[in-house]
Amino acid sequence: MKILVCITHVPDTTSKIQFTDNNTKFDKNGVQFIIGPYDDYALARAVELKEQLSATLTVLNVGEAETEPTLRKALAIGADDAIRVNSFPKDSLFVAKQIAAIAKENSYDLILMGRESIDFNGGMVHGMVGELLGIPSISPVMKLEVEGNTVKMAREIEGGKEYLEASLPLIAGCQEPIAEWKIPNMRGIMSARTKPLNVVEPSDDSTATEVSEFQLPAPKGAVKLVDKDNVEELVRLLKNDAKVL
Repeated sequence: MKILVCITHVPDTTSKIQFTDNNTKFDKNGVQFIIGPYDDYALARAVELKEQLSATLTVLNVGEAETEPTLRKALAIGADDAIRVNSFPKDSLFVAKQIAAIAKENSYDLILMGRESIDFNGGMVHGMVGELLGIPSISPVMKLEVEGNTVKMAREIEGGKEYLEASLPLIAGCQEPIAEWKIPNMRGIMSARTKPLNVVEPSDDSTATEVSEFQLPAPKGAVKLVDKDNVEELVRLLKNDAKVL
């Protein structure tokens, strides 16, 4: 069995975000980058499946050379080899085309990724890859088991959970609690240095979108404190200022 895990290289959630060039480019200066948290769940489940099924596990990232430490961390966690598509991830469709091209070339049985990245939060790539490959794509998956050629899954829906079965090959967008994040140990870190990290050029350089402008969230407004006994004032503020009554 061959498993592919697609990971993103994203800013740490504690990073302070700024933009340059008239708010058209993200300023990377001083920003710590990590594996996308939802991708971390996908990777952790893939490592478990690798051990259960004696599978091979490849990690893939669409990114420039600066993303290689992120790929090395994934190798340290348990992946056998890594692939980096040597290009800035321009938009969701561009990334999906690169993943699909690699998948077609290597015939993976199971493709896992996070339900979304935490930078753009598009949540579109897994569906696009499924369409490009002509195979099922299911998200968000919170439980995944492989029995022979059948994958049994649970996913969140509005008001509850849905249980599904599908045949391999399959794509799943993962979220917690599919597995617990794994931390690289010293042995994994040492072995990651010698595991293959293959760099390939993009299969298609075209994009469907372009960034016109980024905007930071509006600053938080002032807080008004009301004495707990002053119910009339609280009601007035909720009605006239907050307009929630």
